[in-house]
Amino acid sequence: MQKKISAGIVYYKNKKAGLLIKTKEGYEFSYNLSYLNDDMAKPISLSMPMTKERYKSQTLFPFFDGILPEGWLLGQISSALKIDSNDKFNLLMHVGRDTVGAVSIVPLTGFPNKKKQIK
Repeated sequence: MQKKISAGIVYYKNKKAGLLIKTKEGYEFSYNLSYLNDDMAKPISLSMPMTKERYKSQTLFPFFDGILPEGWLLGQISSALKIDSNDKFNLLMHVGRDTVGAVSIVPLTGFPNKKKQIK
């Protein structure tokens, strides 16, 4: 079983865009002030426009859920990492640094278990 992580740094391309946190009540996402002040910055998603206000949700935000693998691949990854496939946040913290789009998520504590390889 992998160590549970409760926060991740969200990058847009190579810029630190914000912080995603798992709380007792659900999830929070907030943009970094330096990112908000960058004239070239873009929102991480059209569903999450740039704002100083913190986003809160009882479930993982659809945008973040949507960047996870699906179906057979999700099953393979969750099995290899020994993470329940319904634990979307923990899966995101372990595979989010290598996504298809411009957004990536790195656990606040650094990369999880670098030696663990998915086969």
